[in-house]
Amino acid sequence: MSIKTKPSNGKWEFWIDRGGTFTDIVAKSPDGTFKNSKYLSENPEQYKDAAIQGIRDFLKIDSSEKIQDLNVDCIKMGTTVATNALLERKGDRTLLLITEGFRDLLRIGYQARPKLFDFNIILPVPIYEMVGEVKERLGAQGEVIKSLDEAKARDDLKSARAKGIKSVAIALMHSYLNPIHEKRIAEIAADEGFEQISISHEISPLMKLVGRADTTVIDAYLSPILKRYVAQISLEFDTNYAAQLLFMQSNGGLTNANVFRGKDAILSGPAGGVVGMVKTAQIAGFKKLIGFDMGGTSTDVCHYNGEFERSFETEVAGARVRAPMMDIHTVAAGGGSILFFRDGRFQVGPESAGANPGPACYRRGGPLTVTDCNVMLGKLQPPHFPRVFGPNADQPIDVSIVENMFKEFAEETAIKTGNKPLTAVELADGFLRIAVSNMANAIKKISVQRGYDITKYALQCFGGAGGQHACLVADALGIETIFIHPFAGVLSAYGMGLAEIRCMKERQFERSLRDYEEALKLLSELSEKATNQVLSQGVHHDDIILECRAHLRLKGSHQALMVSFGNLDELKKRFDESHRARYGFSSDGRELIFEALSVEAIGGASEIKEAAYEEVKQAPAAVDIVKMTSQGNSIKAPLYERSLLKSGQWISGPAIIKEPTGTNIIELGWSAKVNEFRHLILERKVPINRKEAVGTKADPIILEVFNSLFMSIAEQMGATLANTAYSVNIKERLDFSCALFDPKGGLVANAPHVPVHLGSMSGSIKSIIRQNPNMKQGEVFVLNAPFNGGTHLPDVTVITPVFDDDGQVLFFVASRGHHADIGGKTPGSAPPDSQSIEEEGVLIDNFKLVENGKFRWQEIKQLLSSGKYPCRNIEENLADLAAQVAANETGVREIKKMIEQFGVKVVHSYMRHVQDNAEECVRQVLARLKGGKSEYELDNGKFIRVAVSVNKKARKAEIDFSGTAAKDPLNYNAPLAVCHAVVLYVFRSLIGKEIPLNEGCFRPLTIIAPKGSMIHAEYPSAVIAGNTEVSQLMCNALLQALGIMAGSQGTMNNFVWGNDELQNYETICGGSGAGYNFNGCSGVQTHMTNTRSTDPEILEFRFPVRVEEMSIRVGSGGNGKFAGGDGITRRLRFLEQMTVTTLCSHRRVPPKGLNGGEDGEVGREWIERQNGSIDRHNGNDINELYPGDVFVMQTPSGGGFGSKN
Repeated sequence: MSIKTKPSNGKWEFWIDRGGTFTDIVAKSPDGTFKNSKYLSENPEQYKDAAIQGIRDFLKIDSSEKIQDLNVDCIKMGTTVATNALLERKGDRTLLLITEGFRDLLRIGYQARPKLFDFNIILPVPIYEMVGEVKERLGAQGEVIKSLDEAKARDDLKSARAKGIKSVAIALMHSYLNPIHEKRIAEIAADEGFEQISISHEISPLMKLVGRADTTVIDAYLSPILKRYVAQISLEFDTNYAAQLLFMQSNGGLTNANVFRGKDAILSGPAGGVVGMVKTAQIAGFKKLIGFDMGGTSTDVCHYNGEFERSFETEVAGARVRAPMMDIHTVAAGGGSILFFRDGRFQVGPESAGANPGPACYRRGGPLTVTDCNVMLGKLQPPHFPRVFGPNADQPIDVSIVENMFKEFAEETAIKTGNKPLTAVELADGFLRIAVSNMANAIKKISVQRGYDITKYALQCFGGAGGQHACLVADALGIETIFIHPFAGVLSAYGMGLAEIRCMKERQFERSLRDYEEALKLLSELSEKATNQVLSQGVHHDDIILECRAHLRLKGSHQALMVSFGNLDELKKRFDESHRARYGFSSDGRELIFEALSVEAIGGASEIKEAAYEEVKQAPAAVDIVKMTSQGNSIKAPLYERSLLKSGQWISGPAIIKEPTGTNIIELGWSAKVNEFRHLILERKVPINRKEAVGTKADPIILEVFNSLFMSIAEQMGATLANTAYSVNIKERLDFSCALFDPKGGLVANAPHVPVHLGSMSGSIKSIIRQNPNMKQGEVFVLNAPFNGGTHLPDVTVITPVFDDDGQVLFFVASRGHHADIGGKTPGSAPPDSQSIEEEGVLIDNFKLVENGKFRWQEIKQLLSSGKYPCRNIEENLADLAAQVAANETGVREIKKMIEQFGVKVVHSYMRHVQDNAEECVRQVLARLKGGKSEYELDNGKFIRVAVSVNKKARKAEIDFSGTAAKDPLNYNAPLAVCHAVVLYVFRSLIGKEIPLNEGCFRPLTIIAPKGSMIHAEYPSAVIAGNTEVSQLMCNALLQALGIMAGSQGTMNNFVWGNDELQNYETICGGSGAGYNFNGCSGVQTHMTNTRSTDPEILEFRFPVRVEEMSIRVGSGGNGKFAGGDGITRRLRFLEQMTVTTLCSHRRVPPKGLNGGEDGEVGREWIERQNGSIDRHNGNDINELYPGDVFVMQTPSGGGFGSKN
């Protein structure tokens, strides 16, 4: 192909993507033509650096010569050097300086555990080596509360330098508002000889200390690595004739090497692919794109609709990054993803064969993979695939080993399932379908879940393996156009050359829209800074474009949307359009708030204009005819060489088009056209038949497809709820769950959000079914009744039936969310001394929230205002209820799509099959489980007693809570639904692998929970602590009976505070128990909850409080062969009068050790009054706090496991 760029200056340009495995180079020669090459990124026997070696090879100069700008104009590079250093923890030794009281903040993070069902909780290791606490404090408005102790800061810096540490990250509370203390510490650090000084107000000048501090640490940790890499490259150039060296940033813009920073390098390589995708697609006339970059181990997907989508908060390799990055979603499904039969289902990945041994066809003894599926189906042909295999790297891929391994696989699984053996081709085709389903679901997360209709988009395919699957992925999404550029195989490198130099400047700006003039002033300041940085990189002022943006949110909401800046009317209109697109409803009429402002200066791009070719009419000539399977049909397909295709030629599928960097499969019903620029445009010519002919008998392939489908629907509901909710509890702490149910109320799929909700919603559905035998289309129900499947009153469940055209109920969808206040004696609805359900708030049972498609606003308002203790913030309740209805509508829509594709009989059959599969998984655990019993003492002197008996032959278990204490006169009473949730959580966790979470899990289990006991509460018992505390205590008791692990903190440490105007509810982390072969984890949520904490800067901005400490109680975990995890200490100063309520356990009885391990430590609370006195506060207590008072909570730690000696 021919590409025209800005006029050639007679020099080379090199556009490079230095990846982890390969380095791709696109070279623009002095005459304007393009060449490309590929090198191993690490090949020390041959060269020091792949990028430099590639440049030398193109220039034909040996390693003894320096590279001069007489030959080279510029190098534009993306690199994984920083990413790999982060993944492998090989950055520079770093000191973190953070405000006193927060030494462990980045280790605690937002307190959630990464894997909900893992008893052995493994958190990312912090990348800083030392931490120093800085004696200073700023308030939430940036005012100085406590002056900087310079001597203490200098001592910490001296100590770190004495140990050889040369990098320092400085992150202080509220420094984004006032950097005075950070600047002074930076000066001291420079005096003490630190070579890398990263300051949080410069690195990420936005609210949220956790993300800003983490980003600053990343910058300090990685920037020296980048500086050394730049220096290494610079040494290869003649110092008098150095070419311009530019690096790709994570935000998609180039920057000069001397200002390239660690925090901007993490997505340096993938960002080039996004830029290349957009720039090349624009030439072909495509404006709406889904990027599909499939490699060997993973697939990257992204969305584009007129502007780059960026994420401003991202987690990479366990580190939180609060900096603009291309919004790229990665799924562990690539060509090397391994094929498995486990848990009664065919599964693809997430494990990968990697490059060594690689897929089975690579002749290195590797396992069957997705690549082998394509070999088996004839989509990858040995004569048309590189001959780089075998001991001498000169043999083709091995088809015979693939055929034999698939045949053996099919025979083995037939024995396990009792089904008729599949043929090798059927098996490969089935596995490919699963892989495609996984990739399609990943694309839905960055598109459909955000409100985009992608059926009119083009799927832009790039990466080595993308072309093999593009048609199948497009069909799964309803996309009918695919775009494949001639440089698709090296598109990330190509994108480096097409990118602009970009500089982004951001600033927090928490103001009303009434402060519009102040916003203009700040934008002017940011614009000047961004422009100057781009000017300093050789871009002419007239070539710079400024893009100004505002991050806006609704007053009282906490979710900002980014829109282009404009006048006030334009801002309101753009926000409303964005809000409607994302959430499905208008924001019109509600007050808007600025959250942040940003400016992006852009300039210096290569001007690209691809040459147009005259179209020809003759048909293309195939270079081979090969046997291939397409959509289950074995056919003979023509195979074409892409380099021989000419503009105007068409190819009808099924067919194969090969090129040096990949293979493109044109499936049946698709055609390929070569356009005037010699781009490959694939179009679906025959409308896809969405009605699939799938049988109702269980098929392990289709079983996995439906398992993914059901779970995907529940997850999409959850995404809608988190996006549209009003309250912090649901939107940020993620205290909600969404699920699908069968027509009888049996659980089909429950997205794992909060464990105490698992399995408990089914009772609510069945209650609604009993009380509403004649449900109608357009009805939605709501309840929170603990005695009809609820947990406690703040957990409100919204239920929507799904009907067919004849009015029959096909499914139910439901969403349960924790409302910040549902009434009751105390703000936050958690009175510690409640004795009846009435004292805990408004009880809702079988209320019709929507009737005939209309939301019953007045009626629900009346209900929430009723009773002795009505709700305190009804508008917030209504907003969250509306969000739950919207989440359910997402579920209804997706279920109907599924039924349209497969038919109701097949969907209902596989609904039962996935339940049967979950049942079998639990039975397999029971076959190797030992029973046992325990007596678990509570702080009030009562006991939870449980005995587990296992019938291994029948693979059944009985969980008997007989002997457990009778109803508690206060609120330590759990509804039966909570008891079921605990049992389900424990047995699901024992399985130790991913399985469907549904009604089938209960079938082998018999639960005996005596009526009227504290674990089977009846009306009108108070239950507020049953959901939070009794659930945790039951979980510890059950795990103790089974001998699995020592006691975890056994409480959610409920901390509720507020007044008539403000209310806040938090659960505080503690220590987890140790188990066989693993230590407990410190400062983490355990067992029945996994809700997030609120960032301390956010908390202080929203509420009149000051967080003074959030640290780990080092050494508080129980000793043993394996030690229990430590609890934490949290100090909160109140600046206004508030009522504080706590519901906490293990304040008298410590969490128990197991098998000789020592007990953990109990938790404790106290109040430090402004006048210096100390007041005791019990675990379940209520107190008034006045301005200046400090509430201190120390949470329990986990017990040890096994004797230490």
